[in-house]
Formats: sequence, structure tokens, C-alpha cells
Amino acid sequence: MSTIISLDEAQATFKELVTGLAPGQEVEIVENLRIVAKLIGGQPVRSPRPAPGLGKGSVLYIAPDFDEPMEEFKEYTEWNSSSIRTCFCG
Repeated sequence: MSTIISLDEAQATFKELVTGLAPGQEVEIVENLRIVAKLIGGQPVRSPRPAPGLGKGSVLYIAPDFDEPMEEFKEYTEWNSSSIRTCFCG
């Protein structure tokens, strides 16, 4: 459903009218009982993804154990000779 407003009202409140439009919402602007314009709300514009390398220097702190295996995955990351024999020699 579209909203209908007069041309004078649209001129007086144009900025609020445009910024208040939801995606797909329509506003018909009329003058002398004739539609002279129609505003349709569009999808918000996403900023483009930054180019690779632009985040250089933005990491301020890395934990000392950053490269250490996580405790939850210890059984998957630690292999011993008996588990290798069991897996491959049956």
C-alpha cells in the first residue's frame, strides 16, 4: 500500500520523507489530483569490502598461546605411535 502526499508537503519534508522510507514502501506525490512522482524505498547500500592488506596494524594484541592447540581438540591433534599402529595395522 502506498502513501499519498501533496507536492507542497513533499517539498517541505523531502529529507525526512526519503530517509523514512522502508524497503519496498511507496510514496506517491500528487499535484492537482494527478500523480507526478513516486518514491520507492530501496535496499540499504552496503559498503564495499575493503581491499586486502588495509587492516595491517589493526591487531593490537595476540594471546601468547594463540598458536597452541585448543584443549577441546587435543585428542585429534596428538598422535602417538600406538594410535598410528591401531589405525593402519588393524
